[in-house]
Amino acid sequence: MNTTLTLLERLRQTPLLADGAMGTMLYAHGVGFDECFDALNLNRPEIVAEIHREYARAGADIIETNTFGANAFKLAEHRLQDRVVEINQRGVEIAREAVRPIRPNILIAGSVGPLGRQLAPLGSVKPEEARAAFAEQSRALAEAGVDLIILETFSDLNEIEQAVRAAQTTCTLPIVAHMTFTRDDRTLLGNTPAEVVTRLQALGVQVIGANCSTGPRRMLDVISAMREALEQHEQQSHSSDRACIEDADAAHKLICLSAMPNAGFPERRGERVMYPATPDYFAEYARRFLEAGARLIGGCCGTTPDHIRAMRRAIDSWMVQAGAGQAQGEASSSIVLLDAPRQTPTPASAPVAFQPTQLAQALAQREFVITVEVEPPKGNDTAQVEETAHMLREAGATVLDISDLPMARMRMSALAVAHRIQERAGVETVLHFPVRGRNLLRVQGDLLAAHALNIRNVFVVMGDPTSIGDYPQANDHHDIVPTGLAQLIKTRLNQGLDSAGSSIGRPCAFFIGVAVNLTPTDFDKEAALLRKKIDSGADFALSQPVFDAARACAFIEHYIVRYGTLTLPILAGLLPLASARHAEFLRNEVPGMFVPDVVVERLQAAGKQGRAEGMRIALETLDALRNLTQGVYIIPSFGRYDAVAGLIRDIRRA
Repeated sequence: MNTTLTLLERLRQTPLLADGAMGTMLYAHGVGFDECFDALNLNRPEIVAEIHREYARAGADIIETNTFGANAFKLAEHRLQDRVVEINQRGVEIAREAVRPIRPNILIAGSVGPLGRQLAPLGSVKPEEARAAFAEQSRALAEAGVDLIILETFSDLNEIEQAVRAAQTTCTLPIVAHMTFTRDDRTLLGNTPAEVVTRLQALGVQVIGANCSTGPRRMLDVISAMREALEQHEQQSHSSDRACIEDADAAHKLICLSAMPNAGFPERRGERVMYPATPDYFAEYARRFLEAGARLIGGCCGTTPDHIRAMRRAIDSWMVQAGAGQAQGEASSSIVLLDAPRQTPTPASAPVAFQPTQLAQALAQREFVITVEVEPPKGNDTAQVEETAHMLREAGATVLDISDLPMARMRMSALAVAHRIQERAGVETVLHFPVRGRNLLRVQGDLLAAHALNIRNVFVVMGDPTSIGDYPQANDHHDIVPTGLAQLIKTRLNQGLDSAGSSIGRPCAFFIGVAVNLTPTDFDKEAALLRKKIDSGADFALSQPVFDAARACAFIEHYIVRYGTLTLPILAGLLPLASARHAEFLRNEVPGMFVPDVVVERLQAAGKQGRAEGMRIALETLDALRNLTQGVYIIPSFGRYDAVAGLIRDIRRA
C-alpha cells in the first residue's frame, strides 16, 4: 500500500494518537534501567509484545517499535553493534504480530533515537559516520515493513538532519521528526521552535514536532511557536490550510505538527522513579494540543496505557464537538491557545564594551608576546607560585599561562592560581581550560566564575587523560571538544547567552586560545584542524614545543598554500632541553613531539653543559621563527623558572 498517503491523508482527515512510553512500562515489568531495552526484542520479546498490546487496547492509532536505541553507537555499549539489523527487524515483527489482531488499521512506526554521542564540533562523531549509522537502522526498519519512521528525542538539530537524510536515502516512508526542548523553549544547543521548523521543512519532512522535553504545559508553548512559524510560511505561500500546511516550495508536501510530552518531571520516591502528570491532566492537554494545531499526539517518558486511554477519549470528544468541518482538517474560526499569556523570551542584552585584555591589545598592536607556563602547587599555599610570578613579570613576561592538572597530576585548581597571580603579582594570566573531566554544565559554570574574577584569556584544550596521572581510575568524561568550546564561547557566552540560547545577562568578553602543533607528522590533518579551530572562533594559538624550526616553517607554508593567509597570532612553544636523555624521553614517550636527530646529537656532545646547550637551541629556534610567529610560549624544564627568567631577558635583549 502507499504508506505516505495512508499516514498523511489520515492526518488530514483526523488526528492520530500514538502510544506512550516504552521504557517506563519495561521498568514496571521488572526490567532494570541498566539493561539494553532494545535487546529485549531478542531475549524477552513477550514483555515487549504485551506492552504493545496494552497500548493498542488503550486506543493508540500508532505503535512505535522497541528500537529507540538500536543504532550501532548505542548498541556498542552492550557489545551488540553487529546485531543492528536483527534487533530492529525483530522489533518490527513483534509490534506487528502483537497489535494487528487487535486493531487491523493500526500503523507501525519505526522508532529511531539519537546516537548517544555528540556530533562534531561538540563531539567526536563525524556527520558521515552519524548518517551511516542512521541509514543502517532506517533501512532495517523499512525492510521489515514499518509504515513510517519516527525520529525522536533529538537535542542536536544537526544530528536529526543527518537522521532525516539517512532515512530519505534508504526508503520512501513518511518521516516524523521530533526535537526535545528545555524549559526555555529551546533545544539543548539553543535552537528555537521556529528554527527547527524552518530547517526540517526545508528537508521535506512531513510531520514536525516535539517529544520528551518537559511536561504538557511547556510543550504547548513549543507547539504554539511552531504553528506560528508555519502560519508565517502559509502567508508567504498564500495557503489557507492552517492545521496542515501545503508548501508550494516543497512539492506541495503536507506538513503537520506533532506533540508527545513527558508526564511531567520525574520524582524519586524511595527506590521508584515516578512521573506526576495524571491521565486526566493529559486528556485536558490533548484537547489543547489539538486546538494549537497538532494532528499527531502521544506520550513519552512516564506515560502509560492509562494516559493513552484518557487521551483517546479526549480526542474522540473533541472530534464530535469540533464538527465535520474540523474533522476534515479545516481550522475553526477561533483558535484557542493558552489560558495564560505567552511569555516572550527576553532577548540577550546588547554587547557591552569591555576593555580588551592586555594579551589581546598586545597581539593587536603586533607586539612580541612572551608567556610562560606556570604549574599550580599541589597544596593550598600559593606563596611560592606568587613569588615565581613576580620574578617572571620583572624579567619581561607579558602574561603567564596557568596549567590545569598537567599530566593529570593532582594540583590546585588553575582558576584559583590565576586569580591569586593577577591580584597579588599584578600580571595577567591565561587560564588553561581542559574539557576532559567536565560536563557541559560544569564547563559553563567554571567559565562564568573565571569571568567574574576578571580572568578572560582562556586556552581551550582537551586535557591529559586521567589514565596517565595520579588517579587513573578517575572519570575523564567530557561533553564538548575544544573546537566546540571555542564556538560556544564565541557565539554564546560572548553574546550574553548560555549553550541553550538563554540569556545570562551581561555578555562575557573572553579572548580564546587554541592549541596547534607546528611540527606534526601529518601536515594535512593538522592544517585542517587548525582551520577548524579558526572557524570556531579562536583568537590566538599556543603551539607545542618546537625543536625543528625548518619543519615548523614548512608547516606554516603548507597551511597558507591550502587555506590562504594565516592571520591567527601564534605563540611558538619553546621548551629548553636539559640533556640528551630529556630529548630522548620527549621524542619517544610524548605524543606529537618531534625532536630531530641533530638536536639530540648536540646535547650528547654538550655532556654536562646540556642545559646551556638546550638554552642555545631554544634561542636559535625562536630566532628562526620570529618572522612567522607573534610571540613565544615557554614551558619550563623541571620547574626551573630561574632559568626561564634568564631566557626571557635574553629574548628581550635580542
